Formats: sequence, structure tokens, C-alpha cells
Amino acid sequence: MEELHVLLVAFSAQGHINPLLRLGKSLLTRGLHVSLATTELVYHRVFKSSTADAASSVPTSITINGIQVIFFADGLGTGQINFTVDSYMELIGKFGPDNLSNLIETHFLNASKKLACIINNPFVPWVADVAANYSIPCACLWIQPCALYAIYYRFYNNLNDFPTLENPSMSVKLPGLPLLQPQDLPSFVLPSNPFGSIPKVLSEMLQHTKKLKWVLANSFYELEKDVIDSMAELCPITAVGPLVPPSLLDQDENEDVGIEMWKPQDSCMEWLNHQPPSSVIYVSFGSLIVFTAQQLESIAKALKNSNKPFLWVIKNKEGEEAVPLPEGFVEESKEQGMVVPWCPQTKVLSHPAIACFLTHCGWNSMLEAITTGTTMIAWPQWTDQPTNAKLISDVFRLGVRLTQGSDGFVATEEVERAIEQVFASEEFNRKASELKRAAREAVAHGGSSDRNIQSFVDEIIGRKLDI
Repeated sequence: MEELHVLLVAFSAQGHINPLLRLGKSLLTRGLHVSLATTELVYHRVFKSSTADAASSVPTSITINGIQVIFFADGLGTGQINFTVDSYMELIGKFGPDNLSNLIETHFLNASKKLACIINNPFVPWVADVAANYSIPCACLWIQPCALYAIYYRFYNNLNDFPTLENPSMSVKLPGLPLLQPQDLPSFVLPSNPFGSIPKVLSEMLQHTKKLKWVLANSFYELEKDVIDSMAELCPITAVGPLVPPSLLDQDENEDVGIEMWKPQDSCMEWLNHQPPSSVIYVSFGSLIVFTAQQLESIAKALKNSNKPFLWVIKNKEGEEAVPLPEGFVEESKEQGMVVPWCPQTKVLSHPAIACFLTHCGWNSMLEAITTGTTMIAWPQWTDQPTNAKLISDVFRLGVRLTQGSDGFVATEEVERAIEQVFASEEFNRKASELKRAAREAVAHGGSSDRNIQSFVDEIIGRKLDI
């Protein structure tokens, strides 16, 4: 009997790969064979240091907890690390289709294997065309909130009015969402958007959703019911999350298939063990955001003035000199807080000492906070983050959003205000506990996401049995 295979195809970023891998693990437990195809850049960044010497070539594949990971060339020269988002998107769009086609023909087109479905994510929309060439049904795993899917779908298909150069301050009312001001919208739909490649791939996907048999989402129905329902007749999206590390859902952490592109500093866990319950402000703005020295000073003052313990992650960009913290800050606050270059975030958010999370509002970080019942202070920067911040404050009601000046600067007093508000609010804590419970119920046997994944698997198997 032939094996039924699902091929996941991911863009070369941790936040894109991990949700796909975790969906793949769920499919694996339901009897399907699962592989992930991603670029050689991921091998060099994640696996090479631990599995190969500097002179070795990229292996054909490796295996992570039962999922085969296969690498294809993305057009980058060997050792090339300095490139822009736009230039890399152009390269992978040019070289990806042929190289993925070769991978499919090499690994999957034989008598014992049947490639039943290909699942991509939004930054590689050309995968749907490759799938069509082989008459293989294609799904897309949307890795932002369903709210963003609804906004982008309506924007790129010209279904609603959005801010323009002539009317940049107009508000937007969409079904299933609160009234959105320009500062609540994703940066790619604004007339001031400076990026070319990302809107291009989003429009390519969202204007051609007919190429996709399914659109799945790393969210859960109970979290985004209204906006999911609003898309049901237009272009349905099916929630199959939260696709987070299993330890956050009271499952075995050894079963996780996620990758880490940066080595975390575990010393902060011992420090957390000595802090009172629900006392620590956890501060992290992801791996891409770099603040000015003036903005770092503003944050540092607010944390110091709060008189609360804090754990602050400051990730420096690769190859760039670190922006210094205010002179004497680390020494003066060493009894109050800890500053680290990177940390094991899932362990941190699960720790009973954590009280709230000052975050840039990346969706993966938000889902991890939601599944651990952590309240948030939202400090969005770009892409989906402004809308995510709106969700935190006005839809999920899990925290507050910082008010930025016209230049984007946030004053010390504003950070202090937000900290005080979050620590004083019983409502935020009640809502956080409620959504933590809902997230676990969604992925438990018979929960909304569990049922949606099983229906997806049944349809894949049914299609192949009918052929």
C-alpha cells in the first residue's frame, strides 16, 4: 500500500518554520508521513554548527522528531549573510520554483509514495503554482492572526476603502473587527509603506486564493470567533492552533519539533526562581527591532522607577555593534533586574514569577503569552504588530497599548503608566486565565482546533482514496 505524504514548504525564518513543523507533528500523529522543505540558509543558520564542519556541504535531509527536513537552494551564494528582505524575496521567488520542483521529483514521485498535499506559508506563494503543475492540492498555513488575513484579503481584493495618500487618516470598519484607525492597521496597507517585496507576495497569495484548497490558521476559533465567521462566505479560514511548544499546553516538551536560530541564555531561569510569584516584568522585542540609545534610556528609567523585578532581552543584530544601555544602569539595577542577549522564552513565560510581558506584538510571542495566561504591554513596530496591539487592548483585553509620539518615541512616563495599569488590573488577569484555558481546550481531544485538523486529514485521505 502506498504511503500518503504531506510536504510542508517554509520561508527561511524561525517564526515561519516552527508553526508549520508543529502542524506537521500533529499530522504525523494522525497517520500521515510528513516532510518539510526549506532553504539551505536555514541549514547554515540552525544545523550546520552542530552537525557539520565549515567545509562540509549541505546534506540532502535531516530528521526532527519523525519529520524529514529537506533543503533546497534559494539562490544565495555560499556564506552570503548580508542581504535585504527585498533582495532575498526576489532570489527565492526566482530560484525556488525550479528547485522545489526538482526536490519533489527526487523525493516523492515514485511508486511507494503519494504526495497527498503541499502546505506552504504566505511568503512563498509560488508554491501553489508548483503544486498545481503536479496536480497536488495545496493549503496555506496563515501564521498571523485571522484578523490580519481578513484585512489583507479585503485590501488586496479592493473590497473596502483603506487610507490613501489623499486621505491618510481615514478609519476603516470591517466585519468582525473594531473600528481601525491608521495606527491600528498593518504597515503594508498604508500609503507610507516603504517595502516592495512583502506586499507583492501577500497580494499574489490573497488575489489568487482559488489556487488554494484550504487556508489554515495558527489561531483558535474561541480567540477570533467574530473575524473567522466574517470570512466564512468570502474566503474561509480554518483555525488549527495555537501551534506553540507542547510544554505550554501541559504536553511533553521532548515532543517539540521547533528549531532555535539563536542560543538562549538559561542563567535567567535560576534568577527567576528567586523572584516572588507574579512579580517580574518580562521585556523582549524579538530578533529584528533595534532601538536608539535615547529609547533604551527611556525604557531603562521606567523599569528602574517601577521598583519591580525585570528580565530584559536585548538582541543585537548580527554583525552590528550593540547600542549601549545608559551608563551604570546594569550595575545600579543588578539587585532589581537582569539583562540578557536572548532567553528561552517559552520557559520564561511559563515561570510563575512572570507578571506581564512588554512585547513588540509578534504573533508567535503573543500566542505563547496567551497560552501561558500572561498579560501584555503592547509596543508594536511594523507589519502585523499594530493590528496585534489593537487585538491585545480592544479585542482580547489582555493588556494595554503604549502611546507613541509622532516620531514613534515612547516616553518614560508612558511606560511607567502602562506598567502600573497592568499590575493593577484584575480584569486583565481574569481574561488571561480564561484564554489560557480556552487555548488548551482548543487543542485537546475533541476541541475546535483538534476537530479542524482531523477534518483536514480526513479530506486529504478521502481525496486520495477517491482517485
